[in-house]
Amino acid sequence: MRGMMSDVRALSDSDNDSFPNSVIPNSPQGGSTSELTSLALYGVIALGIALFIRFFVAAPFVVSGASMDPTFATWDYLIIDRVTYRLDNPARGDVVVFKFPQDTTRSFIKRVIGLPGETVVIENGIVRIESPAHPEGVVLTEPYIAAENMQNSSMRMLLGPDDYFVMGDNRRQSADSRTWGALPRDLIVGRALVRLFPFTEIGALPGDADFEN
Repeated sequence: MRGMMSDVRALSDSDNDSFPNSVIPNSPQGGSTSELTSLALYGVIALGIALFIRFFVAAPFVVSGASMDPTFATWDYLIIDRVTYRLDNPARGDVVVFKFPQDTTRSFIKRVIGLPGETVVIENGIVRIESPAHPEGVVLTEPYIAAENMQNSSMRMLLGPDDYFVMGDNRRQSADSRTWGALPRDLIVGRALVRLFPFTEIGALPGDADFEN
């Protein structure tokens, strides 16, 4: 399954130089106790702020795998927004990072296709969404899929009140909700906020698609 999943690797805090170099003024005594205490206090505060941002606000991730081609490629460097989904729910078309339901030590990146309470119907690769507002179903237009990445699969899935249906943009090489089922809401880490690498692809909300329904 690894070869079919675009997984994302969280960078550890040690991968980032979080603090500027500090300089202690020279003194005959090598620095007073108060200066050392102040320096230690500033360091603790800065570390606390950095950890708060890292675990509750935003986090860096690196894409690995081909399941989101052509939207994302291996080594794409992303900043993930951890705040938005604490205040609101994921929307159709959002690119999200989540903990893999079958192994929560791993994180993956996919696109939200189906929302809670909807029925996702796939017929020969074409996705239709059935909902109370559209019981007859609405066919999704998916411009982010390259023609060579389409797959003529068929299935039907009713989503629970806290379930999401996610798929990779490379339908031929993505193991996603078609394979392992619905994604529980509480496993969604955040959304792709900024792409910082490659430099030619820098931008906000990379890959997001807007749908009217």
